[in-house]
Amino acid sequence: MPDRLDLLPAGRDRQRCGWARNDLAAAYHDAEWGVPLRDDRRLFEFLVLEGMQAGLSWDCILRKRPAFRAAFADFDPERVARFGARERRRLLADAGIVRNRLKIDAAIANARAFLAVQEESGSFSRYAWGFVSGRPIVNRHSHLRGPLRPLRPCGPLRPLRPWSFAPPQTLLVHFIHG
Repeated sequence: MPDRLDLLPAGRDRQRCGWARNDLAAAYHDAEWGVPLRDDRRLFEFLVLEGMQAGLSWDCILRKRPAFRAAFADFDPERVARFGARERRRLLADAGIVRNRLKIDAAIANARAFLAVQEESGSFSRYAWGFVSGRPIVNRHSHLRGPLRPLRPCGPLRPLRPWSFAPPQTLLVHFIHG
């Protein structure tokens, strides 16, 4: 487990990252950013949200998160996996979410792949955490130089391909690296 300082909200003992510039981003940063996840439903939520974020700001996704939750059946992968043409049309018409056909199709396909991983591994969380022996990777940087890279390049990403996950699979790295 990470030491408890890694899980404290920003304040005297922990600084907040520069990207958390508004109340919504600050609340996300303090309560969720870098906090290891083991709940399959929450992992699926971030799989959907990370896919929708590609090319957009995370602030945009955070503002639309309640609409995503409603549109994607409270991030229930079993329900999303059953989405057909009618639900797809509904999503494409929903102004509260990102209405990109490729991203919507990827979210639905990823729900099906997510369920396949659960079926084979018992849970998506167990599968993902197996790459790091169930322990978070805690990065400690006083400052950053250059682009961020996962500590284990392509660690959990490559093994997702047999289930036909659509990008981005980097969310696993984000929620395993504390």
